[in-house]
Amino acid sequence: MSNEIRPVIIKSFEELNKTELYQIVQLRIAVFIVEQDCPYPDLDDMDQESLHVWIRDGNEIVSYLRITPPGLRFVEPSLGRIVTKQNYRSKGFAENLIKQAINHICAEKPEAIRISAQSYLEKYYEKFGFFKASDEYLEDNIPHIEMLLDAKN
Repeated sequence: MSNEIRPVIIKSFEELNKTELYQIVQLRIAVFIVEQDCPYPDLDDMDQESLHVWIRDGNEIVSYLRITPPGLRFVEPSLGRIVTKQNYRSKGFAENLIKQAINHICAEKPEAIRISAQSYLEKYYEKFGFFKASDEYLEDNIPHIEMLLDAKN
């Protein structure tokens, strides 16, 4: 595993092949349910309307997020399910995905983007211009906050 820049792949649900969908769900379950010990319904009927964004190492998806369109989760478009395989963390993969996703959303017209972030990651998301936009709340028994990015700035 090298730290070279890898291409970011963006596909709609319909464009995903079975292997890609399997690897995406496998990564999300491995981190969010198993590693974080948080049983929750990962398959939430938002994947079908979302864009799926990831980076591969060889044939393996190692970092992923999804873009939900405006009105599906929040009024604004949203980034969610941001996840990186454990041995690929702190190598810039998620940062690359987040920047590419923001650019993708704002390519046609700049608009605000909202996320539901685990509270301990507030400073991390501030690096991208997100700011705290709610009080802390529990989502799947994990403290979260909503954060907003004013993409016009």
